[in-house]
Amino acid sequence: MCTRRAETVRVERERLGRAGGAVRGAICTAAAMLGLLGSAVAGAQAPAPGGAGAGAHPMTAQQAAPVDLSGYWVSIVTQDWIYRMVVPQRGQYAGIPITLRARQFADAWNRAADEAAGKQCEAYGAAALMRIPEHLHIRWQDAQTLQVQTDAGTQTRLLLFDPSPAQLQAQPSWQGVSVARWMPYLEGPGFVGAAVRRGMRAHTGWLQVTTTRLLPGLLRKNGVPYSGQTRMSENWVIDVDPEGDRWLTVTATLDDPLYLQVPYVLNSIFQAQADGAQWDPSPCSLSH
Repeated sequence: MCTRRAETVRVERERLGRAGGAVRGAICTAAAMLGLLGSAVAGAQAPAPGGAGAGAHPMTAQQAAPVDLSGYWVSIVTQDWIYRMVVPQRGQYAGIPITLRARQFADAWNRAADEAAGKQCEAYGAAALMRIPEHLHIRWQDAQTLQVQTDAGTQTRLLLFDPSPAQLQAQPSWQGVSVARWMPYLEGPGFVGAAVRRGMRAHTGWLQVTTTRLLPGLLRKNGVPYSGQTRMSENWVIDVDPEGDRWLTVTATLDDPLYLQVPYVLNSIFQAQADGAQWDPSPCSLSH
């Protein structure tokens, strides 16, 4: 068992080094081919020739899904272990490109005061939630909405493929408003090529999520803040290794003009679980 865990950590460290470059490369390529991607997505969601006809409704997000994200997942923590597995001390801000204003906020932050004010969930907002060691439960709430639940902090994110105007204008909240869409893999360099090089089997598409309308919260439980102006872009990618294990990589880019000097990019890795036997709901906490 120890050998197996050690090998898993080794493999994931290698994945983090290689996957980051692959994701960035594919994102840049996708931006350059935006018109082609839009046509590909529209084609994927349109009725097939010879089907129900021109008057038929397009496929729902659930029907058009190129990958299956549903099920239970567990965090694999090989990045920033010291800041994620234990509560960091004041002043431990390494790795986050915070502004002077953010440092001043963090240096003056008072955990006890925020706990007394009932703000325990400020470190469980969407901008930080995927970094917390946890289990995920992902399922389709309806044909156009993916629901992502966490046992850590008992939070729920809704990934909206067809949001209504009212949803887009919802009041700011810890999880904000997340708009999702399926994206196709590009041929050549990028996700597929990188997956093959590292012995993975790639799927035919990935999920892009953009989150806004967030309440101000914490990136770390030592007061490092993010503001309500934060915009988070995520890419959810699934790989299958030679042993058949499924891995979910969520690459997030945070843009916060108030508290970040430059966009903050980070990866969160999850491994698929057979069932929810390890699901262990716990309340939000700023102290552990």
